[in-house]
Amino acid sequence: MGAFLDKPKTEKHSAHGEGNGLRYGLSSMQGWRVEMEDAHTAVVGLPHGLTDWSFFAVYDGHAGSRVANYCSGHLLEHILSGGADFSSGPSSVEGVKDGIRSGFLNIDEYMRSFTDLRQGLDRSGSTAVCVLLSPTHLYFINCGDSRAVLSRDGKVGFSTQDHKPCNPREKERIQNAGGSVMIQRVNGSLAVSRALGDYDYKCVDGKGPTEQLVSPEPEVCVLERAAEGDEFVVLACDGIWDVMSNEELCEFVRSRLLVCDDLEKVCNSVVDTCLHKGSRDNMSVVLVCLPGAPKISDEAVKKEEELDKYLETRVEELLVNCGETGVPDLVSVLRSIATENIPNLPPGGGLASKRSVIEAVYNKLNPHREEEGSAGELEDPW
Repeated sequence: MGAFLDKPKTEKHSAHGEGNGLRYGLSSMQGWRVEMEDAHTAVVGLPHGLTDWSFFAVYDGHAGSRVANYCSGHLLEHILSGGADFSSGPSSVEGVKDGIRSGFLNIDEYMRSFTDLRQGLDRSGSTAVCVLLSPTHLYFINCGDSRAVLSRDGKVGFSTQDHKPCNPREKERIQNAGGSVMIQRVNGSLAVSRALGDYDYKCVDGKGPTEQLVSPEPEVCVLERAAEGDEFVVLACDGIWDVMSNEELCEFVRSRLLVCDDLEKVCNSVVDTCLHKGSRDNMSVVLVCLPGAPKISDEAVKKEEELDKYLETRVEELLVNCGETGVPDLVSVLRSIATENIPNLPPGGGLASKRSVIEAVYNKLNPHREEEGSAGELEDPW
């Protein structure tokens, strides 16, 4: 289940890059968890002559970070070194899918030989959600309950499906391996039904690697790229999806791209907003912008500036007009503003995505209370 801190660790790791006609940004935050167990991969231009291909992934570790960290550095090479035909074009799609599947099974078997994992000193596992981009296709790859979504033509065009023990197909495999699903978990313990690592759940005699209580087999879905319609792909762990739906996250990202072309900042905004929406997990997000991604809009920038100014003015009014009751604390200010009908709030993010604006002006006007309620350490006021 994981233990929690007294207040969240809000420092972020972020990065960005571009190439092959795309741009990407990423951000991750430990949040309320005692350990940071997420990891990620971002590679533009792949080895073995695949310079016009790219690969991105998010890994959500559990019971430790060992498996997630190893996969972040080595899953791609296991996929590419399996002997599959990775040439572009429709005829090679099945070969690429076979290579992806073999790569997952191979790395899972390879890690089993690590001394700490073999001896049970480390019992960690990890989800993996990835997108492999060829010049003609998008390969969405999922193992576990991290998730990828594609925004196409202004709406959610595709999303991966979470692998949960209660899913009929997953539950059947678990029961056939002699296990059970209790409190929506494998044997009442593990909340995902597919993962890399987790070898305590992969030792049923007479069953192959994809027939165990927990399977390392990825689900691979292939879409032909749409040059004009494809906007962006978001990969994220469940710390993001716990508090945002597919539609909300795509709407929020789209609204941020209209006012900001710094993809690190956009990803940081996603992570901060999810923290303020109440996420208690590690949070990681990778944003891959395709040629059809929204561009900065002068009208959207103007509305954003007007919104920020309005919120700043409301904080000032609440502090100036407090009367004999004294200066309200930050949470009281946030709750008061949350009751108002505020126009042009970012879709999907709402007022939670503007907490930093409110907090900044509050601290400026009331510097002696600067530490109070910072970074979401108090009860969520939304």
